[in-house]
Amino acid sequence: MTDERTGTPDNTAVRCALWRAMHVQIDPPPHVLEDEVGLRLVDPGDGWRDRPDMDPEATRGFRAAMVARARFIEDLVAEEADRGVDQYVLLGAGLDTFAQRRPETASRLHVFEVDQPGTQNFKRRRLAELGYGVPDRLHLVPVDFETSAGSWPERLAAAGFDQGRPAVVASTGVTMYLTKEATAATLRQLARLAPGSTLALTFLLPEHLVDERDRAGLRASETGARASGTPFLSFYTPDEMLTLAREAGFEEAHHIPGASHTERYFTGRTDGLRPSTGEDVLLART
Repeated sequence: MTDERTGTPDNTAVRCALWRAMHVQIDPPPHVLEDEVGLRLVDPGDGWRDRPDMDPEATRGFRAAMVARARFIEDLVAEEADRGVDQYVLLGAGLDTFAQRRPETASRLHVFEVDQPGTQNFKRRRLAELGYGVPDRLHLVPVDFETSAGSWPERLAAAGFDQGRPAVVASTGVTMYLTKEATAATLRQLARLAPGSTLALTFLLPEHLVDERDRAGLRASETGARASGTPFLSFYTPDEMLTLAREAGFEEAHHIPGASHTERYFTGRTDGLRPSTGEDVLLART
């Protein structure tokens, strides 16, 4: 989210963009995700790496988790595009830069980024200033989730989304800020997507299911979110999230542990970089 009056992205969107850039700048290759476009969008000025939330050691696990979940989603999107799926929806897109970094895949897709009007205004302006622009196949869809959370399917359709064709939908780092009732309602809407559609949705685990070494970090994140006015509202066990998806009407629902990203993307690293635990993935299909 952003403050629509100032067009300034909120701390969460900025932090994610900067962590992704830090991965490229301070972690040795191979890089799980190469994204410095978000840094250029934010344009934080000199000294941004001296911010307390950019501490290179204290944030290693979070930084790795951010790039791992993004890479997992983008690999999924590429696989679905190879199967002929040509619509990709990001719910709560923030400062995502897939369309700018992966033009060879994005050119085969209509990419719909759904987020708050302030976010979209800021991003549209910065994309123009940086020379990227907004091509015909990139659709910035403004939705005020606070006042019209249920209207996003209509806004998507108005932006050109074809409800009769399958799509990949991704929602990362969003469910913790929503009530469980709101997430259940969103799942019911998503389950009505055309057959062959895929949803990848991340969710936070309750503290007792998080690796002990990562619990202090989770508590610190929760405290920081509350202090910034965007408290974490919902945590889910994997079984609870799978039940919500099946009750919503999805034909298939699978739990992808966040820890599995370590084996997938971090095996063989000599620097010990690995994602923190605590955020898992629901992978569901219509």
